[in-house]
Amino acid sequence: MLEWGHVGLLFLTGLTAGFVDTLAGGGGLLTLPVLLSICPNPIAALGTNKLQSTFGSTSATFHFARAGKLNYLELRRAWLLAFVGSLCGTGLVQHFDPALLKKLLPLVLFGVAIFVWLRPKLGDQDLRPRITRAQFDYGCAFGIGLYDGFLGPGTGTFLALAFMLGLGFNLARATANTKALNWASNAGSLSLFLLAGQIWFAAGLIMGAGQWFGARAGSHVVVTRGTQFIRPVFLTMVVLLTLKLIYQAYLKPWL
Repeated sequence: MLEWGHVGLLFLTGLTAGFVDTLAGGGGLLTLPVLLSICPNPIAALGTNKLQSTFGSTSATFHFARAGKLNYLELRRAWLLAFVGSLCGTGLVQHFDPALLKKLLPLVLFGVAIFVWLRPKLGDQDLRPRITRAQFDYGCAFGIGLYDGFLGPGTGTFLALAFMLGLGFNLARATANTKALNWASNAGSLSLFLLAGQIWFAAGLIMGAGQWFGARAGSHVVVTRGTQFIRPVFLTMVVLLTLKLIYQAYLKPWL
């Protein structure tokens, strides 16, 4: 049963996470610890986290589309492949231990943080694509969707980098397109959690309402403030996510 004292906490957490996640990803740093602290079943907490985050990615995608930042025709195949990849990843995690990937991930994200910091002009403007749209869709969209279903942390970061480095998008445009594909990968994992009955709907819907409004505010900031505002938030969230994963993979077992 959901206690009344948790309602405000869930809504405010969703609101803050939706705003931050739309700008730079990493909203799970806020939402998952809260859900794990009040939900006795960790699998249900993961499923509930997917439900509430789907509200945020749906809201952000809708508002980016209204602002003319998305092209649905260009995204159709990538959306489908990210969805299928997420389904496959969620299935794979039942059969393979992601322990090694959990140890490698913080090192990869640390490298991403250094790379972005050393390239201050990255994402300032659109550049010439380095790969074709088909290569991006079948390689990046499917592959990162697969990763999101299998493990998840840093999905938004990897998608944004793929859009910038692969297709040459500026950071604001990459952020908008990232939320559209993140919506697809969230929907893929969510569908399997729904089939398994591993979702706490009361908590997920309350947090999802906060996500909806937070993501709407975040998408407005992306559209009006652009790359110069997003970049420091993006870099900060990558560093925080890296530190959290280093603690979980290396320090927590030792302590």
